[in-house]
Amino acid sequence: MGFTRAELESYRDVEVPDLLPAADQSLRLLFVGINPGLWTAATQTHFARPGNRFYPALLAAGIIEQPVDPSAGMTDADRAVLRRRGIGITNVVARATARADELTAEELRVGGVRLRELVAEREPVVVAVAGVTAYRTAFGERTARVGEQPSTWGRTRVFVVPNPSGLNAHETVGSLARAYAEAALAAGVADRLPDP
Repeated sequence: MGFTRAELESYRDVEVPDLLPAADQSLRLLFVGINPGLWTAATQTHFARPGNRFYPALLAAGIIEQPVDPSAGMTDADRAVLRRRGIGITNVVARATARADELTAEELRVGGVRLRELVAEREPVVVAVAGVTAYRTAFGERTARVGEQPSTWGRTRVFVVPNPSGLNAHETVGSLARAYAEAALAAGVADRLPDP
């Protein structure tokens, strides 16, 4: 599946629904992106831009067992696998942009409030926010570093994990897999760290 630049631009400001287990199912691990990209909005699939390493890292971490090709749009079967495992995906800011740096600090702070409300409602074991810079802005934690954070949100443990975007060039699928596996181990949806 491919899109022209004009087609992608038509998805600017479109929202992508959260991918969550049903309300009566356990949410163990909630991954949080900064905001949807245009390809994500076009396919209605989180982390869908070709070159994004989110799903390859989940596979390498043992969080999922089959490859997912989100660039064509996640299948219902793909979504069901994540939901059954107690894994959800959302964003700090709901509206799609070409780049995360198009968001304002105020949008990130408002999105952070909404995210904290979702976490309070669904009580995941772990929330994993992908992107330390956005995390610092959204939650006023200017010295936050990648890894588990010193405070919880209620009973939910909070991790900041590296952003899987291809723009985050110093991360590899392997380094992303290790960071995601640490959060998944804490959430009880993985049973090992990947080999270095």
